[in-house]
Amino acid sequence: MVVAYLERARFSFAEVIVVDDGSKDGTAAVVEKYQRTHPAVRLLKNPGNRGKGYAVRNGMLDAKGDWILFSDADLSSPIEELDKLLDAAQRSGAAVAIGSRALDRSLVAVHQSGFRETSGRIFNFVMRTLTGLPFQDTQCGFKLYRASAAKAVFSRQILDGFSFDVEDLVIAKDQGFKTLEVAVRWSNVEGTKVSTLAGLKSFADLAKIRWYSMSGRYS
Repeated sequence: MVVAYLERARFSFAEVIVVDDGSKDGTAAVVEKYQRTHPAVRLLKNPGNRGKGYAVRNGMLDAKGDWILFSDADLSSPIEELDKLLDAAQRSGAAVAIGSRALDRSLVAVHQSGFRETSGRIFNFVMRTLTGLPFQDTQCGFKLYRASAAKAVFSRQILDGFSFDVEDLVIAKDQGFKTLEVAVRWSNVEGTKVSTLAGLKSFADLAKIRWYSMSGRYS
């Protein structure tokens, strides 16, 4: 699906990087077989299970394009939504464009449970209070970075867990990169790996991010 979209889009250069975070479900074998006939597809293997933040950082720093998108593997935001992010970034001169489920909730075809949506709203409120970021949805796994911004931001990322999205956006702000929030289509896909403990840790991580920013760790 992703490769077919990239071929239709006729980008001058495009690649698909699949980051295997120590999976045991045969993902790596499937990708290795697929890339035999699709040289634009590359596989990166993390040294064991290191977390989503580590996996995204690994892929973003290894990517070669002028613009670098990271997306959840379940494509909860269709790959075609990349057009929206790229158009918005290029029109405004932004270096970062993030997909958002909160700006236009009519674009959410399949919602999360009421508990998870409420938890997300509380997290966003705490996030905005502690970091000063203005975004209504930092956790949508569909974000586009200009290559120069990606290298500057992800090389400074410290956290390996699910709070990395917020950390990267704080780093982008600290580094002076303009960031846009763009409404995208999104559908919840069952099978999330986010535990309650990981969710609670994300709240604690917000305090870490604030401290790292205030103490100059991202400079």
